[in-house]
Amino acid sequence: MAQNIINKIWQSHVVQSKPDFPDTLYIDRILLHEVTSAQAFAELKQRGIAIRNKQNLLATVDHSIPTDKNRAVIADEIARTQVDTLRANCKETGVTIYDIESSHQGIVHVVGPELGFTLPGTTIICGDSHTSTHGAFGALAFGVGTSEITHAMASSCILQDKPKTFKVEFKGMPNQYFTAKDAILKLISVIGIGGGKGCVIEYVGEYIRSLSMEGRMTICNMSIECGARAGLVAPDATTFAYLHGRQYAPQGAAWEQAKAGWNALVSDADASYDHEIVIDIEGAGPMLTWGINPEHAIALNGQTPALDAGGDRATLEKAYAYTGLTPGQSLKGTPIDFAFVGSCTNGRIEDLRAVAKILEGRKVSSHVTMYIVPGSEQVMAQAQAEGLDKIFIAAGADFRMPGCSMCLAMNPDKVPEGKRCVSTSNRNFIGRQGPNSITHLASPQTTAASAVLGFIASEESL
Repeated sequence: MAQNIINKIWQSHVVQSKPDFPDTLYIDRILLHEVTSAQAFAELKQRGIAIRNKQNLLATVDHSIPTDKNRAVIADEIARTQVDTLRANCKETGVTIYDIESSHQGIVHVVGPELGFTLPGTTIICGDSHTSTHGAFGALAFGVGTSEITHAMASSCILQDKPKTFKVEFKGMPNQYFTAKDAILKLISVIGIGGGKGCVIEYVGEYIRSLSMEGRMTICNMSIECGARAGLVAPDATTFAYLHGRQYAPQGAAWEQAKAGWNALVSDADASYDHEIVIDIEGAGPMLTWGINPEHAIALNGQTPALDAGGDRATLEKAYAYTGLTPGQSLKGTPIDFAFVGSCTNGRIEDLRAVAKILEGRKVSSHVTMYIVPGSEQVMAQAQAEGLDKIFIAAGADFRMPGCSMCLAMNPDKVPEGKRCVSTSNRNFIGRQGPNSITHLASPQTTAASAVLGFIASEESL
């Protein structure tokens, strides 16, 4: 019987299956950070249960830490406790942690792939919704709750209902200013924030195959924003080139053996899915969110929707009231106060290179504060080696230390109340970047161009 890649990976990891009961699913990798791990460690300690396969765990600090040069000093008591607790738990149990003194510290969804800890055909969990990022490698990766983290640490298994499958094909080739971030915003704008509920999405098509691993990670990262459990792309030569030689990837003969197995991780030609959709991106240009969730996305050269355009009218009214925008308005030219480049969505070296290309020889507008935050120590080191940091500083941007930073208001990096920010992050919820702040999600290129001009604009406007 023909199978899609989602079902192939799932079935290869089912330990036990019973009628009318969740499957017992084997978990290959567990990623940890300071916010959602403490309860799991505490539960195991209280019950006297050892971690089953600690070599399959990797921890880092990212959400709560400051990103300024003095990041070792954490003023907020809750944040400090979270970080200190993870450090103590990892030391006590022998779990590998990449702390701020490490050359591998960073956002967990950046660090996992760049270390080769993320591999095709594996199952990966983390107490973080954007675990879907790792699906770019042909892994089945999804966020879970603390109790499931506990179960996986104790047994390498969790109970999980088999997800439905969803095939998304991007058809056509966009214009030169269209990026992977624009592609995923386009999808969410079409199917809505609940369009992928209960599903794992497989992304296919010529456009997907043309993307770098960084681009694929961006798309899979935001799968959760349309309600999907996860997203993935079948591994190919691009995947293997990225992983080859990385620290946790197989080496030597083991690499060739692993790659032979990974080549079989493709959907059969006549495989069926629970849902399928084709997204036409022929000639498409940059996208941008205007409202209070990722579904509120429009073409940068378009207009905000009418209140009777469909969807929940009350939510649209709330969005307009919060953002200070009006129906039928063009976002181009709207003044901004902040620009943020970073997060697990767009904090990789490819993103920083794209921003540097735009900022080189230019200045950030005098009324705009721009943060550029690498996703990891490795990304920061590479940016410095290429001289990107000098370009950022010369342009007037603040090039900071690795961490989640302004993606979410869990650390000192916040957008002030009432200020408008163009951001490369993944959520534009009310207060997401700071109380009463206004967020417009965009690509690194659109964010950089807007920072230079001082208002919402695309790279084409420069």
